[in-house]
Amino acid sequence: QVQLVESGGGLVQAGDSLRLSCTTSGRTFSNYGMAWFRQAPGKEREFVAGITRSGRSSDYVDSVKGRFTISRDNAKNTVYLQMNSLKPEDTAVYYCAAALLYGIPYTENSVTNWGQGTQVTVSS
Repeated sequence: QVQLVESGGGLVQAGDSLRLSCTTSGRTFSNYGMAWFRQAPGKEREFVAGITRSGRSSDYVDSVKGRFTISRDNAKNTVYLQMNSLKPEDTAVYYCAAALLYGIPYTENSVTNWGQGTQVTVSS
């Protein structure tokens, strides 16, 4: 098993930026496809961004394309989510997710390990 710890959430204004980090420990980080999910109040958890084991490929939900960037540093066992031009609708708890996949973990069923979540609040 791999353990995931998120950091970097907070309260910001619309248009601001935040960078979330997810540091892992345990199993070999480079064996895992990684993703960020989020859950807003009263809504289901949704896929936000994902990246392959090597970091060569990534994908995003349409609502964040052009604003968010996922990246990973396999030497530091860390995955990042750079969030720019934040909007109030980005307010949610953001979860780091790991999956023993070659590809991107798009669904909750594919995730093998979850972080505890970090709150992101964007005020208008």
